[in-house]
Amino acid sequence: MTSSSPDDSEPEVRSAGVSAEVPDWSREAMRVGAWDPPRALLASIRAWRKAQGSDRVDQVAQRWLAVLRHRFWSVVTGADIPLNCAIEGGLLLPHPNGIVIHPRVRIGPNCMLFQQVTLGTGGPMPGAPTLAGHVDIGAGAKVLGGVTIGAHAVIGANAVVLCDVPAGATAVGIPARIVARTDPVAPAPETLA
Repeated sequence: MTSSSPDDSEPEVRSAGVSAEVPDWSREAMRVGAWDPPRALLASIRAWRKAQGSDRVDQVAQRWLAVLRHRFWSVVTGADIPLNCAIEGGLLLPHPNGIVIHPRVRIGPNCMLFQQVTLGTGGPMPGAPTLAGHVDIGAGAKVLGGVTIGAHAVIGANAVVLCDVPAGATAVGIPARIVARTDPVAPAPETLA
């Protein structure tokens, strides 16, 4: 839904919420000439993925260039995000310093990870975490083991998640516990008329 702003110079766009299924690639878009290390890091991962699967000389060169870019931006951001982990579109890394992701982690569309987040193995469930769409993980949180975090879930800052978190739930604490649940398919309050 769009509505006019008071001065009618630019329309104001109201969003119906963030999708858990359809990646919003504008969240990863870089502005030309902007210093944006988190988005540059993600762009290097996307470039490496795009160049995979071909032995053509130009694709091999692009793959090596993507690896060099990835190493540079990993050092600049202080993040350890492997090239081969499964990341769907729309990932946001507002402050990527100290983010550590295991190569077998699966991240759904439109997720957001703050600084010092660890997604890795360990804990009572074997394997690596799976994040559904639009999962927000607060600063310093740890998600360990083969847990599944449901769509539209929120993990609080410094939480240690060792078990599954259902869709629309908020988990906090050490070890994490569910403190609130919302209906993940209900429209956002500002869209109700």
